[in-house]
Amino acid sequence: MYIKDGVCYAGELEPGIEITHAKPLDGGIVMVTFSTGEKRLFDTTEIDGEVFKPLADPEIFRHPVIAYGTITWDNGNIDIAPETVYAMSYPYDSETL
Repeated sequence: MYIKDGVCYAGELEPGIEITHAKPLDGGIVMVTFSTGEKRLFDTTEIDGEVFKPLADPEIFRHPVIAYGTITWDNGNIDIAPETVYAMSYPYDSETL
C-alpha cells in the first residue's frame, strides 16, 4: 500500500506509471493511455469484488474520470490503481484492431 497526493492505493508504487486517458469501448473494455505513451486494453469484466459491480451499468462505465493518474468512476466511489490496470491489461496494436 502507498499514499500519493493524499490518496491511499493498494499495491506497490511503480514510478512513472500513471493513467492519462481512458476511452470506454464495448463489452466493458477500456482503452487506457499511460504516461509512458503506451496504450493498452483493460477488461473491467475481469475485476472481482462487490465494489466493481456498478461498472456493469453502462451509465457508470461510460464515464471514467482520471484523478491523480488513476482511473475512477461513479464520483470516485470506484477506482483502480494504474499499476493494477497495467498488470491486468493487454497491449493495444492499432494495426490489428
